[in-house]
Amino acid sequence: MKNLFEPGQLVETTVAAVSSDTVFIDLGAKSEGFIDKSELTDTNGNCSIKEGDSVKAYFAGEKNGELHFTVKLNGQKAGKQTLETAFKNGIPVEGRVTKEIKGGFEVTVGTSRAFCPYSQMGYRQKKEPAEYIGEHLTFKIQEYANNGRNIVLSNRAVLEELANEKILSLSKKYTEGMTVTGTVKSIESYGAFVDLDGFQALLPVSEISRERIHSAAGILKTGQEVTAKIIKADWKHERVSLSMKELEANPWDSAQSQFPAGLKTEGTISRIADFGLFVTLAPGIDGLIHISKLPVERNTNLKKVYSAGTKIPVIIEKIDTQEKRISLSPVVSNEEEENAREYLSLHDTDDSGETYSPFAALLKK
Repeated sequence: MKNLFEPGQLVETTVAAVSSDTVFIDLGAKSEGFIDKSELTDTNGNCSIKEGDSVKAYFAGEKNGELHFTVKLNGQKAGKQTLETAFKNGIPVEGRVTKEIKGGFEVTVGTSRAFCPYSQMGYRQKKEPAEYIGEHLTFKIQEYANNGRNIVLSNRAVLEELANEKILSLSKKYTEGMTVTGTVKSIESYGAFVDLDGFQALLPVSEISRERIHSAAGILKTGQEVTAKIIKADWKHERVSLSMKELEANPWDSAQSQFPAGLKTEGTISRIADFGLFVTLAPGIDGLIHISKLPVERNTNLKKVYSAGTKIPVIIEKIDTQEKRISLSPVVSNEEEENAREYLSLHDTDDSGETYSPFAALLKK
């Protein structure tokens, strides 16, 4: 059996079984190899693999008459021949960061001293150089020269490869249009980041609700579980956007029957613009009162006359559900109408417009 594999040979196969300390892999023809379970166990004792999972491993040789495979070579036992094999076959090796030297770190791998440049230590979340000293890490040998006297390592290459494999796995699991459940990890002014199996997807403020909200912090909290729809999945650039709003009923579907033209109703001023007032009629449905229909003088600063949050009676003039637009006019009170009629009886409003009354304008419309 041992002649079937060369030291350092890579195999891609499936896990046949997992015991308390060993992961058995299928080698075909009713044969099995094994990997030390510790290589696939995190610091909390959780094994990252189970029966039936795919696995990549390198042939490390025979051990107690059985075929021993590894996902990384144990640096403590690695001699120069083993390291050269690891270099030629791209096998990860374990090493201990012993000290910081000019340009990077000295790393002990087996009986050899190697060098890891600053740029090749860590990946996206880098630590202070002093924090790496004494750590046992996994490296790829980037250069092996002068019979092992010059060895250059990269921890970044290992981490980057793992990250790419993780992204590939996530891209198959999470696709555009699907509904997912995740946990809010952080909240920013522009939205919230939701954890999906370790990946941070963005839930923009505008996608939290069909109602107008200005801050994610007012709706969500860290640690909260949310259900949302994936509206964009750009795994190449690692950008995924979510929407809770997409899972809510669209209020515009029933807006035509709820707010027919001519209906007198009441709304709340939600936003004040130079050209008019936006009024919320129902959650997710806003209409506009143009400034020309308001009882104010021309060029009035509307923010000095109206306040957001104020109730205001309105009449539905026109509704366009396709464009999601509703034109409104304010309800004229009896007092305002009386003032307008009095003004019209005293002034000629058909001249050049030098004289103007907002109340008269309301009546004329």
